[in-house]
Amino acid sequence: MEIKTDVLVIGAGPAGSIAAREASKNGAKTLIIEKKSEIGAPKRCAEGIIKSTLDELDIKPDKRWIARQIDGIEIVAPNNKTVIFDKNNFDLPDTGYVLERKVFDKHLTMDAIRNGAKVMIKTQADAINRVNGGFLVTAKRLHDEIRILTKIIIAADGPQSLIARKAGLKTSTSLEDMASCVQYEMANVDMENMNHVKIHIGTVCPGGYIWIFPKGEDIANVGLGILKSHTDKTAKYFLDTFLKNSSDVSGAQVVEMNAGGDPIGGLLDERYSDNIMVVGDAAGFVDPLTGDGIRTAMLSGKYAGKVAAKAIAMGNYSKSVLKEYYDLTEEEIGKDFHKFNKIKEFLLTLDDNSLNNIVEEISKSDLTNVNVAKLLKIIIKSSPKSIFKLGKLI
Repeated sequence: MEIKTDVLVIGAGPAGSIAAREASKNGAKTLIIEKKSEIGAPKRCAEGIIKSTLDELDIKPDKRWIARQIDGIEIVAPNNKTVIFDKNNFDLPDTGYVLERKVFDKHLTMDAIRNGAKVMIKTQADAINRVNGGFLVTAKRLHDEIRILTKIIIAADGPQSLIARKAGLKTSTSLEDMASCVQYEMANVDMENMNHVKIHIGTVCPGGYIWIFPKGEDIANVGLGILKSHTDKTAKYFLDTFLKNSSDVSGAQVVEMNAGGDPIGGLLDERYSDNIMVVGDAAGFVDPLTGDGIRTAMLSGKYAGKVAAKAIAMGNYSKSVLKEYYDLTEEEIGKDFHKFNKIKEFLLTLDDNSLNNIVEEISKSDLTNVNVAKLLKIIIKSSPKSIFKLGKLI
């Protein structure tokens, strides 16, 4: 079977589905192929998102995929000293939701369908070859082989994107920039405030942090990400050790486990070329500081979809036209990621004692009008030697 389309989106995660929605909404004939039999499974993250993201992406909130509303965050130091940021002491710029990704991801794909996109699940791209004016993609769908002729590919196939590499782009992430993550969904969690996200920092999780994201009255995602350059033990070892020592989850049990890699090195330079754009995790659209990737993945999809539709309307799918995608993502996302990478590098130099001192100072400070400059002063006050490490930031 042979199929012709203007835009082929490979991968039906949030980035791919938003890309397909935007491309088809703006007039391009669009097809999504997804290798899995179920969109949204397995989930790959803590499922948190800030509310304003939905407005940015023109997504209407739906109670079917909102598991929990979040109105605060608790940072727990290595010595268990906790600082709380919520409406009682901090002018939060936004609050958030914990999603049910298995429903949310399908919702995004269905939205793409309603805007004209076609979807094929259980369809895996095996080979791509350049042909005059685009790509010929050979894929397997169940036991059948299909051939897809497309003018533009949007690669949304996750970390270490095989599609982008087959197209000749350098999309490999170095091991030192790939966090090793594991997460349990747990029942019978007993946190004092199940509308707060809780973050544990320090050597309890080398090169990363432990998160507890509530999803219900006693349900939460409990997970972590570590950098292998900081330890020779596994992510699962640190998570299981934490579970044994945390009163929040001492009586909880695991109902689902997920594991995978999270690229936290920032945006890849080679995220576009003639007839192709790379979005989401495949192009490094993961916040280097927090490891969050849902918002920026969807934004990358939005920009790629709009640029693809524009290129189709122009009849020009060359690198020079698709560079608009690179420019948009660099301006709207890349500049912040460069700053976040520097902050991450600084935080990775701090030992447990320094983190304890910083949290202690923050807990004693007035947080109602806090900003970056004020936080830097607090850090320097708690650890004067930090001024040398902060040289790149101030």
